[in-house]
Amino acid sequence: MIKKTLYFGNPAYLSFKDEQLVIRQEETDKDGEKSEFRRTIPVEDIGLMVLDHVQITITQVLLTKLLENNVALITSNHSHMPFGLFMPLEMNTVQHERFIDQLESSLPLRKQLWSQTIQQKIRNQAAVLETVTHEKHRNMYVMADDVKSGDSENKEAQAAAYYWKNLFTSKYPGFVRDRVGMQPNALFNYGYAILRGVIARALVGSGLLPTLGLHHHSRYNAYCLADDIMEPYRPLVDLVVLDVIKTTEVRDDEITREQKIKLLSIPTIDVNIDGKRSPLMVAASQTTSSLYKCFKGEQRKISYPILKTEIEI
Repeated sequence: MIKKTLYFGNPAYLSFKDEQLVIRQEETDKDGEKSEFRRTIPVEDIGLMVLDHVQITITQVLLTKLLENNVALITSNHSHMPFGLFMPLEMNTVQHERFIDQLESSLPLRKQLWSQTIQQKIRNQAAVLETVTHEKHRNMYVMADDVKSGDSENKEAQAAAYYWKNLFTSKYPGFVRDRVGMQPNALFNYGYAILRGVIARALVGSGLLPTLGLHHHSRYNAYCLADDIMEPYRPLVDLVVLDVIKTTEVRDDEITREQKIKLLSIPTIDVNIDGKRSPLMVAASQTTSSLYKCFKGEQRKISYPILKTEIEI
């Protein structure tokens, strides 16, 4: 079953009763009369929740039940951008065993897994470019094939420079991808934040430690592994952002509700993984499950989504 993504952008009181998320919100009718609106959603149906208003109240028992069901809970800051991610400390029944396998994985293995990750990211970026430009980008595939263990020659950065330079040819000439840059950077930031929550949720569900990355490492980052594993998924988010740019008015000062709704569809978009079509949230669990099998020594390759185009290479 595809898990639901819930977004709360207005004042609300969120509680728990009878295995249900109980939502209470105030509504005003056309005559100005106020009344309370109440609805319920089974907690087991929820995969991700976004809280985007300062007047949202959530009960402790609901928080606990959300964690028990491995719901990724994202909070927004004063700029209405995803800012915090609330995840359980334990989820998998054999978590200790899996932590040990992850912690004891060798450096050569982690470097090899990172090179796989970057190779697929670059190939997926090439597919996005071909979708946008309707032209072949063989150099991207050459870069992907040339990625060495641990990406020692930083082909990721070389590919990224070419990718962002050619992604916008007319509407945003000279676009520079920067987390604090002008639009459409904020749209990419929002989409990547949603993706990060989905990947972190999948890692915890697979009994892995999100803090210990293959490549990313920072004493201040609790989700280094999520930042690693989401890399080949980023081009999928880019396609959603490109659709947002094409179909809505992009403003410099805000992300509209319509745009957020489109970006919040990211967990449910169909992706091609292991030769089958699956919702991204399901694919993420397949990816993290395969990653654990690599740590365990049962598998040599991580399962990542593959973007394809009609362009012959």
